[in-house]
This record gives sequence, C-alpha cells and structure tokens, in this order.
Amino acid sequence: MLVAQGMVAAVNLLIPQLAASTLHPSPGQLLWAVDAYVIVFAALLIPAGALGDRYGRKGALLAGLGLFAAGGALSALARDPAVLIAGRGLCGAGAALIMPATMSVLIQLTPPERRPQALATWTLSAGLGGLAGNVGGGLAGEFLTWRALFWAVVPLGALLAVAVARTVPRTPSRPDAAVDPLGALILAGALFSVVYGIIEGPSYGWASAQVLTAFAAGAVLLAAFTGYGLRAARPLLDPRVFVSRRLRAGALGIGAAFFGLFSLFFVNAQYLQYAKGFSPAQTGFAIVPLTVGMALVPRFGARLQQRTGPRLPVGLGLGLIAGGLLLVSTVDAGTPYPVYACHLLVLSVGTGLCAPSLTVTVVSSLPPHQAGLGSGLNTAAREIGAALGVAVVGTVLASRFHGSPAADAAAAAAFTDAMGVALRTVAVVLLVAAAAVVFGFRGSGERRGAAAGGPGGS
Repeated sequence: MLVAQGMVAAVNLLIPQLAASTLHPSPGQLLWAVDAYVIVFAALLIPAGALGDRYGRKGALLAGLGLFAAGGALSALARDPAVLIAGRGLCGAGAALIMPATMSVLIQLTPPERRPQALATWTLSAGLGGLAGNVGGGLAGEFLTWRALFWAVVPLGALLAVAVARTVPRTPSRPDAAVDPLGALILAGALFSVVYGIIEGPSYGWASAQVLTAFAAGAVLLAAFTGYGLRAARPLLDPRVFVSRRLRAGALGIGAAFFGLFSLFFVNAQYLQYAKGFSPAQTGFAIVPLTVGMALVPRFGARLQQRTGPRLPVGLGLGLIAGGLLLVSTVDAGTPYPVYACHLLVLSVGTGLCAPSLTVTVVSSLPPHQAGLGSGLNTAAREIGAALGVAVVGTVLASRFHGSPAADAAAAAAFTDAMGVALRTVAVVLLVAAAAVVFGFRGSGERRGAAAGGPGGS
C-alpha cells in the first residue's frame, strides 16, 4: 500500500521535470500521464477485488506486484508520451490488484472490534506513502532523473513479492465470486469517456462534437452498466447494493475527499517550483505537512466515529478539506512558506479525520464474504474521485493559463492566478458533495457508528 501510494505522489511531484523532458508532452498528455494510472486503477478495482475473492488474495497481491513492476519498467523506457501513458496504465492495473488485496487480508485477519483501528493503520500507510513518494520523487528529480524513479519500482516490487510470499497467509478462496469481464469493460469505457471529455474540453471546445460525444458516450455506458448489472445473473457490481443510504454516502464521501486531495497534488509541485523557486528536493520535503494529518489523525478519527457515529468526523473532515483548498487558492509567489504549510496542514487533518469513517462505512455495508468487493468499491470511489479531481483542476488551469510557468515572474504570477480559480472551483464542488454526504448520514448516531465497526453495519 505504501509503495503503490508513494508512486502516485512521486509522479505528481515530477510534473515539471516531465514537462521539460525530451518527451515534450503537451498539457493534455501530462494530464493523461497522471490520469492513466487512476482511470485504469478505478476501472479495474472492483473486478480485481472479485478476482481476489475467487482465486485468493495472496495470489492477487503477487500478480499485482508483478504488473506494477512491469509498468514501472515500461515507463522508464518511454521515448514518447504514449509509451509513458501506457506504462502508467499498466502500473494502475497492478495497483488495482494490490490495494483491494491488502485491505481484504486485513479484514479477514482482524476481529470485528479491531477493524476500525486496522483500517486506520491502512490509511496511515497511504499517508506515509505520500510522504515517501514526495521525498523520493524530489530527490530523484534533484539528483537523478524521472526515469530513475520508475526503474526503482522494479527492485521494490521484487522485494515486496518475496516478503508477501514468505509472510502473508493464504485466505479462503470463493469459486462462486462473480468475475464479470463485460461489466468491467463497460465501466472502464464509461470512466474513460467522462474523463476524456473533461481533459480535452479546452483543446477542442466544450461544445465541440468530440467533447459532447465523449460525455454522451459516458452517460450511455453508465446507464448500460446499471441496466446490465440489474439483469445479469452474476454481475460485477449489483446496483442494488446502493439501496443502502449509508453505502451511497460513504462512496460519495470517499470520492469527494480524494477529488479535493488529488486536485491539490496536481498543482502543488508546480506552484512550489515555478512560483516559489524551490528545487525538486526542497519541494519533496515542503509537502510534508500534507502528510502529517493523514499519518497522525486517522486513529483519532476512528475513535471519534466509534463514539459519535460517522456524521461528525465525515462532515468536519470534508469541510476542512474544502477550507484548505480555499486557503491554498489565495497563495502567490510572495506567500511565506510557513503560511502555505499551515494551509496544507488544514487539508491534511481533514483527510485523516474523515477517511476511517468513510472506509468503515463502505466496507461494513457489505457482508464479510464480499470483503474483496467492498474494498474494491471503497478504493474505486477514491480513484474515481482522484481522476476527476486531476481532470477538473488541470482543465480549469489549462483554460486560464497558456504557456510555461517557468518562463518568467509574470508567467509564474499568471499561473498562480489560474491555480487559485481552479482550486476554488474544486472547493465549491466539494462543499456541495459534502452536504449531500452529511445528509446521507442523517440518523447515524453512536449506536450505528459502533455497529459499523463490524460486518453487516448498514
């Protein structure tokens, strides 16, 4: 979990280096280099969770590590943006097998009363992965190259595979678990169409045939996915699971949190290097405040959820994420770094506060034998939110800023102005989603919050 999350953070940090590399990617191709990972990740998470349920989570974890390492090698060998994007997509496929398997094993091996703490530790690994990825990516950008960062994935994957083979126990497989290739293909097409429309809107025009067709295809495919799920004997995801109001609220909340978080990840390194003049290594260490709350607060958030139910930590956490984005939207080249660090800390605390409650809500809304599906749905919501966050903030940024922020001080100032508009747009969307999530948790008091710690909470 730590390594998979760390690579996401590291690639966001190296966007300025990729933009100036011999690949000569366009702004849209840079967005695809980030979003290819999360789109494939999100599209395959639910079928990957089902594969783990059917054939064993240890095997899924080992296969995922192999694909993750192969994607890193392909990205390191890239000589044009298309190969880099393909390598990032392969890494996303590997991560789709890794992350649900890690959560499923935790759930399988942890007694019900300790699951909130176990999932808080899982969230802690994500926070530490963000820290490791930013520091590692910064050091690679400063002293090595972006290719060296991707090559590092290969030995890391091999070492982790040896550790998994020796230490992770086999969990019971379920031959009856639904693995639905057609459903997965329809869902992947829907996600790709929607994100394509958002990313390519500024290039082709929002009213162009290409963009309108993409959005229409996304809507049709989502409707087809729902209809197919209702009719199929063993669908990838039965839409009827969303009859649970708490499950809907939890999935939306997770997506909203990572929508805000990844929008910041996309612009943070560019702001610090272009506007503040930080080196890549300085940028890697400068983002540490963003990981502090995600590392330290989840355990407190889990305890608060057990005492009060999910509504308070979720509402407060999402509100802090939106508030942090609004604070970051006010910065410019003259903003002192300690002030910027405090803005990051607000956002980080919000993420750490709401993440355990949202995760427990989604996972506990399904029966224990569907642990792989529950963890896949949880992480799919995260990655869909992340993909949309990168697409929206990058699209607004590209529509208001043209050229290179590294050109001169005036270009850097224009970049920070456009970044502020983009982050305020994301914050408004996040606040609307947060209101819907809090409303969805109405009536979730202490008794229901405690119940959510074990299987079967609804």
